[in-house]
Order: sequence, then C-alpha cells, then structure tokens
Amino acid sequence: MACKAKSNSSNSPEKIKVGAERTELYIPKLEGKKVGLVVNHTSQINETHLLDSLISLGINVQKIFAPEHGFRGKADAGEHINNEIDQKTGISIVSLYGKNKKPSNEQLKGLDILVFDIQDVGVRFYTYISTLHYIIGVAAGNDIPLIVLDRPNPNGHYVDGPVREEGFESFVGIDPIPVVYGMTIGELAQMINAEGWASSKKADLSVITCENYDHLTKYSLPIKPSPNLPNDQSILLYPSICFFEPTKISVGRGTDTQFQVIGGPDKNLGLYTFTPVDKPGANNPVNEGIQCYGLNLTEVNAYEQGFDITYLFEFYQKYSDKKGFFTNERFFNLLVGNDWLLKDLKDGKTAEEVKSKWQDDINKFKIKRSKHLLYPDFN
Repeated sequence: MACKAKSNSSNSPEKIKVGAERTELYIPKLEGKKVGLVVNHTSQINETHLLDSLISLGINVQKIFAPEHGFRGKADAGEHINNEIDQKTGISIVSLYGKNKKPSNEQLKGLDILVFDIQDVGVRFYTYISTLHYIIGVAAGNDIPLIVLDRPNPNGHYVDGPVREEGFESFVGIDPIPVVYGMTIGELAQMINAEGWASSKKADLSVITCENYDHLTKYSLPIKPSPNLPNDQSILLYPSICFFEPTKISVGRGTDTQFQVIGGPDKNLGLYTFTPVDKPGANNPVNEGIQCYGLNLTEVNAYEQGFDITYLFEFYQKYSDKKGFFTNERFFNLLVGNDWLLKDLKDGKTAEEVKSKWQDDINKFKIKRSKHLLYPDFN
C-alpha cells in the first residue's frame, strides 16, 4: 500500500516534502503501538530527528535499529558498531552492522510496528538498502507491519551498470539490481517485497511517499548520508568511482574531496596531486601519507555524466604495476556483481565493449522496475 505523490517537473518551484514530514499519514498508524525505528542521522523532519518528533507526539518508541555508520552517522565505512543506549532518550540502540545485520526475533519481541527512515543515494553497494532488505524479511517473518518513510533519490534520474548476478550476493549487493537502479528507497522496498527477494512471505508494507517529487527532480541532500559522501558531487560520482575501493587507487578518503578525486602512487595517472591523511571518518585511508597522481573531478558535470566506467579502464591501462593494481579481487567482483568485468578489463577490452554487455539486463530490469514506481519517471 502506498500514498501516491503529486507529479512534479524538474523545474517546479514547489518544495519537496519527504515522507517523514507527512506525519498526518502515518502517526495514526503508530498511536497506541510499541514502535521500532530503523533510522540514522539522516532521519530528520526539517532540523528535528524523527525519534524526537515521535516522542514529542506521544509515540511509544521502544527500540532503535541503526545501520552502517551508526545512529549518529559518524563511524567509518565498515567500522564495527556496538549496541548502545541513546543518551538523550534512554532508548536502546541495536546495531545492524557487523555480525548482526538484521534484528533477531528476540530483539523484535514486543514490537507492534517498524518504521524505516534512512536517506539513500541510489547505488546498489551503498549498504543502507541491504539493511532495508533484511528489515523487510524480518518484518514478514515476524508478522510486524513496516512503514517506509520515503525520501528522494539523488541518483534517481537514470538506470545503468551491471546487474548483480547469481552467486555474487553480499552486503554490498544483496538484490539483483543494477549499480544505479533509479528508484527511491520506498519504490525499492515495494520491489523487494513484491518480488519475494527478502522473504517468500510478503511483508505488510506501507510507503509514505514524497510530495512534489519525480525522477527528473534534482535533489540536494540536506545532510551528508555518510562521512565520505560530503556533498552532491561526491554522491553523483560515487557509483562511477567506488570500484576503485579494492585497488591501489585512492578515491579521496582522507582528503576534503572524498569521492571527487582519484589517484595513486604512479605519475602516469595524471597531473593532479593529493595526499590522503588519517582523519575522522577515514581511518587508515588508502595511500595514507603518499602523494597520489590522478584526476580532480570536482568540476565534472556528474549529473549529466551518470555512471561512467571509463575512469576504471583508463587508470588500469595507465597503471605501471598491473599485477599490483587490485588489492582484493573478490571484493571487486562483489561490488561489480559479476566476475566477467574483471576478466574483460585484464584482457584489454574497452569500456564501451564492456558496457554493451549489460544493456539487455538493464532493459529487462527497467520493465520490472516500472511495476513498482510511485513517481513520474524520467522517460
């Protein structure tokens, strides 16, 4: 079930209202219930956290479930996060990162309803959507209704990249979707639930949609979604350059231009230089203390460019020590969602040759995607 959004063109002056702001549509569903929240620092109604808003409205929030980067969003990527207590409210926080990627039946005991409200960036390997997948599964398995408060997708204006293939399931690629899937988190929730990806049993799912949003709406995130995605440019470039993570190439972690510069310890890679350093949110970054040569992408029109695998192919071709380029080929294949792209890269195939290989899968995905959209599409 979903509350339909009003159509909006990309040039509309009307302010977007995210799902969380439309309290009149979901507060009645929470009144008198014991509520569990799946939230983080992005779960805001204007400048107030959803948790605080619900408590002020008399909603009985019993438990908080927090994804990667933690409830306050300050933890480094992949950092272990312990269960804790929210000091402001005294409510217990359960980490959904590390070994415990989904709530246990014991942790869900006593809850009447779950609310999911996390800002996504529309990229398959961004792990908030894997948390969503698991929440849908446990909601279905425990007969607990789930409300998803929708938020715009800053990469929601296109679909591209290889579709994750069978055998490459992981926390950075849990569902068979492309790298850039062009859906809001609410639309994706509907797809996961309807397609039975998280559970053969359907969850009792409601999506509270955004107002004044469509898939051509440019949306600037009011809060950075994680420590190393600090601005719009980094979010738009993220799908194209995250593949460098399991390589000797830095993506700017340990600088002030995270996911906006790429470079490594090889002068063949470009004239732009930077040196990563250890800093909050970027502990022990790749090439720490080493001067890197490469590209500054801060001025690239990343919105128009979309997903561009050319950077990976060009850097691999220029890199002198090709045997040392990759630091974790298994992880690279999980990010990509297959093992043939790596083989093609090593065999000297061009970026265009490789890109042509996933077009049929993209077309099939778009047909499936169209059944679950809640907003006017980009085509």
